[in-house]
Formats: sequence, structure tokens, C-alpha cells
Amino acid sequence: MNERPGGNTALESNLLQRAYAALFARAVLGLIFFMAGVYKVFRLGPLEHARKYFLPAADTFLPVWSLWATGTVVPFVELVAGAMVLLGLFTRTALISLGCVLALVTFGHLLKQPLYPFHEHVIPRLALVLFLLWIPAESDRFSLDALRRRLRRDGS
Repeated sequence: MNERPGGNTALESNLLQRAYAALFARAVLGLIFFMAGVYKVFRLGPLEHARKYFLPAADTFLPVWSLWATGTVVPFVELVAGAMVLLGLFTRTALISLGCVLALVTFGHLLKQPLYPFHEHVIPRLALVLFLLWIPAESDRFSLDALRRRLRRDGS
């Protein structure tokens, strides 16, 4: 391996760069979903969120109760999972939850508007979710998950 000044190897430098990539991707994605959740839960309100964004699909084959249920739950999933991604706590579970939200949103938009412009909203968020799920969890060194792994390893 190539030694760098100060004893760092090229591999260590690469691992640090991956850790920063994970941190920045997590920060951006977490903020996007957390702030959307804050708005939808505390400002718009879950019932109004369901009424405004989910009930327009009441003229489709979907039962109205399912529109109310998903429309009121999604803001809380975005709030909690966004915070978890931001902190890096149970990150994989939170990312899967957000992936499910994105799939649900995609389905809903396609149901009402088959040519919905996904490049503006869904695709950038999905790219960050996929990137974070694709990289090894150990690459995300600046997270509460990494701290939990270190404590578990040092404690055993």
C-alpha cells in the first residue's frame, strides 16, 4: 500500500472519503424527509395531508379508508425515519421505510397522472436511499449506528 505523510494509507483515505460521502448523503436525505415530516405533522396536520394529497385518489379503485390510513401515517414515517437517517440510528430500517414511502408516492402519482415528472421529486430522493443502502453499513463511520457497533465490539 502507498504510505501517505502522517502514516495514513491510501486505503484509510478512501475509507474516510466513503464515510464523508455517507454522512453528507444521510444528512441531505434525512433533512429532506425530516423537514417534510415536521411540516406535514405540525403545520399542515396529518388529516389535512391525507385530505389534500391522498383523497384526490378517492375516484380510483382504492378504498377511501386506505387513503385516510396511508395519508395520515406517511407524515409520521417521514418525520421519524428522516430523523433516524439524519442521526444515523437504525439507518437501514429507516431507509427501507423511506423507500416504501417513495414507492407509495410513485404509485399514487402514477394512478392520477401517468406521466408525472419524477425527476423533480422522487428520483433524487430514491438515488440517495439506494446509495445509502448500497454502501456497506461500516462505511458510515459518523453515525450513531457506528457508535453502537464500536460500543458493542468494545464491550464484548
